[in-house]
Amino acid sequence: MALRTSVNHLALTKPQPSALVGAYVELSQLLALRHSAQKGLSSNSSAIGHQSGLKLSKTKGRGADFTEVRQYQAGDDVRSIDWRVTARKNTPHTKVFREERERPVLLFIDQSQPMFFGSQLRLKSVAAADIAARIAWQTLTAGDRVGAVIVDNQGQHLFRPHRSSRSVGRLLKQLADSNQTLNRNPSSLDNDSQLAGLQQLQRLKSNRFRIFVISDFAGDLTMWQDQLQQLARRNQVDLIHVYDPLDAQLPPAGHYAVTDGTQRLQFFSGNRRLRKNYAQQFAHRCEVLQDITRYPAMSYLNVATHDPSLPQSL
Repeated sequence: MALRTSVNHLALTKPQPSALVGAYVELSQLLALRHSAQKGLSSNSSAIGHQSGLKLSKTKGRGADFTEVRQYQAGDDVRSIDWRVTARKNTPHTKVFREERERPVLLFIDQSQPMFFGSQLRLKSVAAADIAARIAWQTLTAGDRVGAVIVDNQGQHLFRPHRSSRSVGRLLKQLADSNQTLNRNPSSLDNDSQLAGLQQLQRLKSNRFRIFVISDFAGDLTMWQDQLQQLARRNQVDLIHVYDPLDAQLPPAGHYAVTDGTQRLQFFSGNRRLRKNYAQQFAHRCEVLQDITRYPAMSYLNVATHDPSLPQSL
């Protein structure tokens, strides 16, 4: 099934970074991704901006910060005249701005039980960890702060934004730990972990953050919509939808048995109505997610577990 994306014109003609594969990730793998992030930014000196994919701009200016008010000088933009100060001092004064240089990044990384699934190459949890680590290293290499909320079966893990390799290392250590605790028979499950994690993100964020939400977006889409659009009111929010081919359509016709570790279900996948309804449900969820990102300052990208490479912009 071809899924469209609202992220503008991803450049896929160049060689793409190889994705991590398997059922789990190791901390050493996530740390090693730092080298690919440094190479990716150093090989492209032009500013890319947030509408060209996930690569972070080397030049991070995106607006202007107010610096001071001074006396008007020839050549100053008349639109910047501060009329209140001008009237008070009876001489023209203008506002001075400087380029805004920093855009901190926040990551929402889903490592809950629904992510412990994959039929080819890697599990969704591995794909999410891979993507998150690449973005974290790109952010640090670009000179910005990076923080995260990691959601797993035990709860949420909060990392406030910092600009240091040590802080990224601590974040990735927890990400690897959360990934490796996933198994077929989890000892405990927090059914509201995503909601609690998004609420943590609400408390952590400030204005003008760039927020990446990396998940399969399982569960109630209304909850996702409410929380994500709140985040997008004063921030750029990018949804990265990780999915598996078996999320999109049933396997070839045959008799199958599936289990969640507690219950076991048998079904026949050759039923045409069943296959059609299954595919339509997934397509509908994707459409809803894309509709959510039509809200200003949001974007949508999907990444499949069976794709051996990642988008070139990662």
